[in-house]
Amino acid sequence: MQALRGAWPEVPESADFVMYWWHQAALTVRSGHARRFGLITTNSLRQTFNRRVVQAALDKGLALTFAIPDHPWVDSANGAAVRIAMTVAAAPAPASSVLAEPALTARLLTVTSEQTGEHGEVAVTLVESTGLIHADLSVGANVASSVALQANAGISSPGVKLHGAGFIVTPDEATLLLPPPLGEGGGRGKPSQNIIREYRNGRDLTDTPRGVKVIDLFGLSAEQVREQFPAVYQRLLERVKPERDQNNRATYRDNWWLFGEPRRELRPALTGLPRYIATVETAKHRTFQFLDASILPDNMLIAIASNDAFHLGVLSSRVHEAWALAQGGTLEDRPRYNKSRCFETFPFPDQDTGLSPELRERIATLAEQIDAHRKRQQAANPGLTLTGMYNVLEALREGRALTAKEKTIHQQGLVSVLKELHDELDAAVLQAYGLEPGQPTDALLTHLVALNAQRAAEEKTGHIRWL
Repeated sequence: MQALRGAWPEVPESADFVMYWWHQAALTVRSGHARRFGLITTNSLRQTFNRRVVQAALDKGLALTFAIPDHPWVDSANGAAVRIAMTVAAAPAPASSVLAEPALTARLLTVTSEQTGEHGEVAVTLVESTGLIHADLSVGANVASSVALQANAGISSPGVKLHGAGFIVTPDEATLLLPPPLGEGGGRGKPSQNIIREYRNGRDLTDTPRGVKVIDLFGLSAEQVREQFPAVYQRLLERVKPERDQNNRATYRDNWWLFGEPRRELRPALTGLPRYIATVETAKHRTFQFLDASILPDNMLIAIASNDAFHLGVLSSRVHEAWALAQGGTLEDRPRYNKSRCFETFPFPDQDTGLSPELRERIATLAEQIDAHRKRQQAANPGLTLTGMYNVLEALREGRALTAKEKTIHQQGLVSVLKELHDELDAAVLQAYGLEPGQPTDALLTHLVALNAQRAAEEKTGHIRWL
């Protein structure tokens, strides 16, 4: 890999290995040594660092002439199912060149349905569209051209990355590790230092919560931990340090009592907030919710340092869902929320788009109602999950009959009420953008791309609409 990076320093270091081949193929075509090229890659080609390689080639005159952005692929050797992308690219040849060919019509094929056969093969139905194919393998609104906005900077981050399962404890273990506070003249323990916190990962939010806690010693030296919390120190000495000693990164080995990625930039952003917004990075349904400030988010959550229900409402709307699906990648068949592309580029509505104080309040109220409704129904019905509720909500939107299991979820979650709240929220957010109901997705994205460009131009003049 070092040799590759040395030979092609213009390829981002975070790009997948296959992108070096894509880059070299593009150079070969642009130099006139080939008429076109085609490659099969994983569907991660559309993700940020890989997409930069594609965009750089498009900026220098290459054109995508054919693409399938997300197609199933089954490995016959071990049955592994992955998702692939197919791309074909060509460069315009000079009119006098013997390689000149008629103008090409770019074709984008999108999988609309999949059916797995008895031997693992997958039959797919494809729909074709034509037009300029962008770097994210889409036609229509060029969401790949959007840029990060200063207004959204510095308030979103993945949660902590532990690098050691020994940090996770049950509530009973937490009680044993931290003795109750002593009276005056007692020991040195400082229970006011909240070193054992509630902890949530992606499954805790979308499925069944584990009810676990985590030892968070950020800001403490090993000596301070040993002196003030000896039981905690011993647990990590025995259950985390041996694993960290084998790690290749010196910082992980040397700071074994701390999380591998403690998210230093996230902590000050959350300071003083009673709650914050969180979403699961990779999930079937894009949902956002408030988490109490006492809860520490896992690396598979994206935390947004805002206590404002208006922000929760806009993020929970169909408008932002369309943006996130267009900007983010996928893991297998589940959409991924890339905070750099999905959140930092997203232009929130403001007075210039039609947002009034009354409309802002309505969006915030509906967001609070949605958040409270889901949490109330889940608390009253153990086993009721967000994924289950939104599967049923999707079925209601499609107008299909519910199965027996879905009818139970529908009743437990009062999903028709949830749907009505979401419908009202979507209408309010569309109004805040100055848009009519029933906007097709491409029109919605075109509007947001234009608004992103407008916001970016404003920011260059010093006008930043801080969140």
